[in-house]
Amino acid sequence: MTKKLLIQSVAFIFMLSVIHFSAFAQNKKNERKKEFYFSWGYNKEWYTNSSVKIDQPSLGNHYGFVNIHGHDHPGWDEGLFTKALSIPQYNYRIGLFVDKKKGIAFEINFDHTKFIFADQQARIKGTLNKRTVDTMVNFQHPDFYYYLNNGANFLLFNVVKRWQWYMTDNEKIKIDLLAKAGVGPVIPHVENRFFGNSNKSGFQFGGWNMGIEGAVRATFFNYVYLEYCNKLDYARYSNLKVYEGTAKHAFGTYEMILNLGFTFPVGGKVK
Repeated sequence: MTKKLLIQSVAFIFMLSVIHFSAFAQNKKNERKKEFYFSWGYNKEWYTNSSVKIDQPSLGNHYGFVNIHGHDHPGWDEGLFTKALSIPQYNYRIGLFVDKKKGIAFEINFDHTKFIFADQQARIKGTLNKRTVDTMVNFQHPDFYYYLNNGANFLLFNVVKRWQWYMTDNEKIKIDLLAKAGVGPVIPHVENRFFGNSNKSGFQFGGWNMGIEGAVRATFFNYVYLEYCNKLDYARYSNLKVYEGTAKHAFGTYEMILNLGFTFPVGGKVK
């Protein structure tokens, strides 16, 4: 079985398990105190201009690529369902409404975002080979690239507030508004090459991020929902591995996200 088919099979089995559990819960007459939810979706990003600061003490280098432009790499724009589910820019949310009446939840919020810095004229300013520089370089592959392409990877621990906006008379369709805010670590996959020298690419804990998110959630038959989100995130990366040194980087992100999720009651019965 290929990796793609394995991932899709596991996802399908999980969905069937959730539906089965939900059907069981639906037969209960008494309302539960809490509500668990899980979603999976995909995202599109736009980044602020930023600077990548390089420190290579053994080479006498301390410089920055100033005011560079980074872009994302959605994946599905190259063809729907042509890749494994975890290759494009995906995201998941796992949450628990601890107070359903007040609409208060806690959530694990992960975005597999990608940041590409390449193929542009970049200003380099600072100390290079122990000499002061302030000039432009042709930042292009294969001599120059800076990829967080296996993920800039934002992880947030969010507080969530939900407001009910609309509900049909039979309660089969509900539309809610949600606001989220949180902080957490970034776990990037760092791959770069400067002046022909490459780092040893890999994942690392690379700093922190904070974000706010607004969402519209449409829930159907109490258990399945679609959620459209707009999100602002600020991430600061430090000690990113480069050849003979480290890099620092910070940028803001605007995201649009679409999720498919499942929600069902848990916890003790409401008396």
